[in-house]
Amino acid sequence: MRKERRRLAGWLVRIAAAGRPNRQAGTPAGQPAGRQRSKAEHNRRVSFPGMKARTLHVAAGMRPFLLSLMFVITLPLPAATLEVRVQNARGAAVRDAVVYAVPEGRNVRPARNKTAIMDQRNRMFVPHVLAVQTGTSVRFPNSDDIRHHVYSFSPAKPFQLPLYKGTPANPEVFDRAGVVTLGCNIHDQMSAFIVVVDTPHFDKTGTDGKTVLKDLDGGRYSVHVWYPDLRQELKPVNVTLKSGETSSLSFR
Repeated sequence: MRKERRRLAGWLVRIAAAGRPNRQAGTPAGQPAGRQRSKAEHNRRVSFPGMKARTLHVAAGMRPFLLSLMFVITLPLPAATLEVRVQNARGAAVRDAVVYAVPEGRNVRPARNKTAIMDQRNRMFVPHVLAVQTGTSVRFPNSDDIRHHVYSFSPAKPFQLPLYKGTPANPEVFDRAGVVTLGCNIHDQMSAFIVVVDTPHFDKTGTDGKTVLKDLDGGRYSVHVWYPDLRQELKPVNVTLKSGETSSLSFR
């Protein structure tokens, strides 16, 4: 929606420019041109992206109106907000549940130049659950004074970081959606999850099992939930969000 508004505004700029009157040849600066204007003064060739140049007839008096319309169109639409609550089968709040909303009918580009951190402290992965968008680079610093060997056999991202201290020079790029289970070959009790999603609209629930997805464009979304103790995958919920309004969902 915002992209289409920007394109329309660009067209209006070109049309408004077409309505700017030419000065007649020989007319002194600062003096109005005569009432008889040549055809070239009323008609301008205007080009639009992906279209052939066209000759448009735009009255000069329409230019202020077109500029005003352009200003209104370029004003940002108020964002939609989605409040989500996640409970387990017993009705208890679920902490660290990943909630993500996938826009329907719109292409979402992978993340670019985004980096996340999965640390290792006190022989634990921190955080236990990390959510990232596809295309995100993840660094794995080892903040312990002992060496760790990080690995994953998950189809979404199989990799290994052999025994090391400090921070590996190169991050791991997570370019496929899915749940990546992490482990340490030296310390079996260490485990964590990286949830890779095909959307920039995601977050984790707090201790109250709630989270809020903000700055959403109006439109239709498929809302998903995942958390480590989930016994059976929850069915996504389709929801239509309206700009400037807040909607609520519950998963159980």
